[in-house]
Amino acid sequence: MPSTESRFSAEQRRALIDLARASIRHGLDHGRPLPVDPQSFDPDLREPGAAFVTLHRDAALRGCIGSLEPRQPLVEEISHNAYAAAFRDPRFPPLTRGEYPDLEVSISVLGPSEPLEFSHEADLLRQLRPGIDGLILEEDGRRGTFLPTVWASLPEPADFLAELKRKAGLPADYWSDRLRISRYTTESFG
Repeated sequence: MPSTESRFSAEQRRALIDLARASIRHGLDHGRPLPVDPQSFDPDLREPGAAFVTLHRDAALRGCIGSLEPRQPLVEEISHNAYAAAFRDPRFPPLTRGEYPDLEVSISVLGPSEPLEFSHEADLLRQLRPGIDGLILEEDGRRGTFLPTVWASLPEPADFLAELKRKAGLPADYWSDRLRISRYTTESFG
């Protein structure tokens, strides 16, 4: 079972949420993410990190963009993903100024992923930990992920997996021995 201990303090969490909101505001004013100087942040927030920024408005999803691998300092990742969630999520039109005041911002910082070993779908489903695991599904150039927060709307492992297959562009009942699944946990806040 993953640790329930937080990686980030309340102050660090607030700094990341404030940064995400500032990047969205900057995007409204300048059409690009807020430039970030990692050296002006706490050392823990300068470490490379993979994260998703999720936006909700009136309890409905309004954007979600992130990365699965740490490639840059976490603060730069948050600034870029907040901007992209607001203005570049292909499922939604770009955010407007009128939407900004009601925007709820949440961040999920990903832990490392681990491949799952399974022989068939039932074996895989038995290994899933609802509410804990984020999943990455990959096969033949197709890839999809669901954050652990998606369990709130898809609490049954079979439904969670079926929708993840659809997200990756596969039929819900698809199965293949080439299917690769990895899991990860997140620290989510907002």
